[in-house]
Amino acid sequence: MAKVGIVMGSDSDMPVMAKAADVLEQLGISYEMRIISAHREPDVFFEYAKTAEEKGFKVMIAGAGMAAHLPGMCAAIFPMPVIGIPMHTTSLGGRDSLYSIVQMPSGIPVATVAINGGANAALLAAKILATSDDALLQKLKEYAQDLKEQVQAKDAKLQETGYQDYSV
Repeated sequence: MAKVGIVMGSDSDMPVMAKAADVLEQLGISYEMRIISAHREPDVFFEYAKTAEEKGFKVMIAGAGMAAHLPGMCAAIFPMPVIGIPMHTTSLGGRDSLYSIVQMPSGIPVATVAINGGANAALLAAKILATSDDALLQKLKEYAQDLKEQVQAKDAKLQETGYQDYSV
């Protein structure tokens, strides 16, 4: 049974949403990923959001661009945490998406990550789930330790070679 629902309004969001899926897979968290347009197929969207809890979802990650209604509408229907990912847009660089998601009315919160922040959305979902899952909490600690070690290895390489010879 999927613990996280990942939903996006368009397949153009897939590169960002795939980063969320990759992190969830790395942490061993089950998920379901869907492309559902809240505007072009509202009946399908409403059914998805209304049945998410009975499917076993504990958190939803919703990515959206421009008007960015998908995360807010998920939060209006789904009673558990929703994490919004504002998508970069060509017209306003994603600021339109960001503002749409963070400006939710009182009583309908949507946790929001950075523009195109798919990996962080998955990590936030994992941290929410880890409040009642000690094994997942341990995986998150190991993930953080791995990040630390990556930075330390890069610094050691810089100290060894100097910045002129540093290549990634």
